[in-house]
Amino acid sequence: MALNLLFIGGTGVISSAAVARAAALGHRVSVLNRGVSAARPVPAGVEVLPADVRDVSAVRQALGSREFDAVADFLSFTAGHVRDAVELYRGRTGQYVFISSASAYQKPPARLPVLESTPLRNPFWQYSRDKIAAEDVLVQAYRSEAFPATIVRPSHTYDATKVPLLGRWTDIHRMRAGLPVLVHGDGTALWTLTHSRDFALAFVGLLGRSAALGESYTVTSDEFLPWDAVYRTLGAAAGVPEPVLVHVASETIAAHDPVRGPGLLGDKSHSAVFDNSKIKSLVPGYRAEIPFSKGAREIVRWYDARPREQEPDPGWMELSDRLAAWALE
Repeated sequence: MALNLLFIGGTGVISSAAVARAAALGHRVSVLNRGVSAARPVPAGVEVLPADVRDVSAVRQALGSREFDAVADFLSFTAGHVRDAVELYRGRTGQYVFISSASAYQKPPARLPVLESTPLRNPFWQYSRDKIAAEDVLVQAYRSEAFPATIVRPSHTYDATKVPLLGRWTDIHRMRAGLPVLVHGDGTALWTLTHSRDFALAFVGLLGRSAALGESYTVTSDEFLPWDAVYRTLGAAAGVPEPVLVHVASETIAAHDPVRGPGLLGDKSHSAVFDNSKIKSLVPGYRAEIPFSKGAREIVRWYDARPREQEPDPGWMELSDRLAAWALE
């Protein structure tokens, strides 16, 4: 049965894939955003409602008296954002789906695999703590007034435009140039990467499902790789099967890079292996189908077709040279 769906965002890495999946299945899809992104245009037939999601009055005006079977919110990051969303969509939707983050799970994890019942605690990364606080608002709204909330926690979802390495495309550039590439820790921490199209298969499958109300779901691939293998897989896709990998402690990298540091210490430096049994029980047949070896080739093809996207990051080049030289002394 076709659903009437609203996506808040709709042009990001994972939201654009979910919009495309929903439209392909014949759902009536609207997206609400500022309409300024051209990187991932919405599919034909998808309605665009232009509004700044941080402007509550503008959103109310854009929505008018519309009601939806499900609202998928990809652009709320704090408790304040979610409180606004509860006010906006109360009585307007049969389901409100908040996209949280698997980085909200306990860091470091006490045990693997990570389950939905794993505690939420991240003392390293404010982004994750904000997501936890936002979840708390939704849980309270569900308990106190039966607000139809569903929480989804993806982990490091990517598409062809996103290189999932510390230095992003700059690390591929360094591999091809024969330069050493920094890998945090000793390269053995296990990591889960999920292609956005795989995420969309599960995500769209839970929309409009009354059984999902009041529940949280991890949505990831079942493939996990040590970080060294992630780097080597991308190297092989770029024609460098044996890149020069140099291991540097995560704490050292974080001390020299305050931008990457919190996400490194609060997420990537810890093994991340997930149990997807719960989402599979709700969406029968869900299985992530794109191994990272295939996703890596998509990434390299996308960048090789766009030379302007291949400009190295000077700051990461300098830090990589400096820390690699120190580590190899």
